[in-house]
Amino acid sequence: MDSPVALGRLEVARPVPTPEREQSAHLNGCVPLSHQVAGHKYGVDKVGILQHPDGTVLKQLQPPPRGPREMQFYSTVYAEDCCDQCLVDLRHHLPTYYGTWSSPETPSDSYLKLEDVTRRFQKPCIMDVKIGQKSYDPFASQEKRDQQIKKYPLMEEMGFLLLGMRVYKTGSDSVDTYDQHYGRGLGKETVREGLSKFFYNGEVLRKDAVTGSILKVQKILEWFEGQSQLSFYASSLLFVYEGACPPCVVRSDGPLTPKACEQNNNIAQSLSAMFSLHKKACVRSHYQAKQDNSVWTSTQQPNGNRGRREEGEESKSDAGQDTGGDVEVKMIDFAHVFPSDGHDQGYIYGLKNLLKVLRQILEE
Repeated sequence: MDSPVALGRLEVARPVPTPEREQSAHLNGCVPLSHQVAGHKYGVDKVGILQHPDGTVLKQLQPPPRGPREMQFYSTVYAEDCCDQCLVDLRHHLPTYYGTWSSPETPSDSYLKLEDVTRRFQKPCIMDVKIGQKSYDPFASQEKRDQQIKKYPLMEEMGFLLLGMRVYKTGSDSVDTYDQHYGRGLGKETVREGLSKFFYNGEVLRKDAVTGSILKVQKILEWFEGQSQLSFYASSLLFVYEGACPPCVVRSDGPLTPKACEQNNNIAQSLSAMFSLHKKACVRSHYQAKQDNSVWTSTQQPNGNRGRREEGEESKSDAGQDTGGDVEVKMIDFAHVFPSDGHDQGYIYGLKNLLKVLRQILEE
């Protein structure tokens, strides 16, 4: 019998052309996102994620109240006139938002236009991890609550759930993918082994990627510990690192050589001493918000993300200079974000438990 760790694993050598990819004319040049590891998939579900010819990704707006709520969240955080430092700091941990998009052929279908976090990677290794002790929001029906609890009874105890991942194998030049069933099969005794597969390229454990992930998650934890105006439910962290060896890590002396790949793992071990980072308090403002079951509203009127790309990218670059290396960790999925008057303890709990497991992997 297969162990719980083996459940849900699929091995894929190369992407196979599909009718959906070949018939993309009606999508105005957009195609289904080929490397999506979790969530609604275009052509399979009613809503899904597309890749735009300009390199961005398009997330189809979900039906109300979830879709409008997520759009309101992005629009508020990326509003040009946003002066709430806490929300400005939050941008460092999100994909850049470029407003909404609709195809001329189907103008009634709206999409969120977002940065493709994986675009700069040659062989992206991707993992989607849902964070928090509850995967349902306070307004969910009892039926919805029971449904979510049944999917993963350990959510409250674990604080996170692996939804899917794809890992590039250097020796075979192939990709291993793991779906949501794999993640749900992981328990307290197997979660470390399960997550470590994301960092194993078939030859070595990429401790440099583990270290980078830890430092990025630590930064997100610092933001959560410094804010008390928002609560996140059913939201995820998207992890991405370069799977090609040598890793395409930009340094003053050029890319890493194959031999440096091993040296990088040794460096990662010494970096474990950096985990006692001083926590920064997020500057709080008098952001007035009202909890509503349909749309997250505020006294500010968001106007999208017009002309903010260069400034946003510069801020993100500055924020990542001292952490993470060639690793991205971004918060995604905001259909269940609500105003709050206290710390998001469920999300904080999940981040701390995830960090604990990542540090255990680093010490292997």
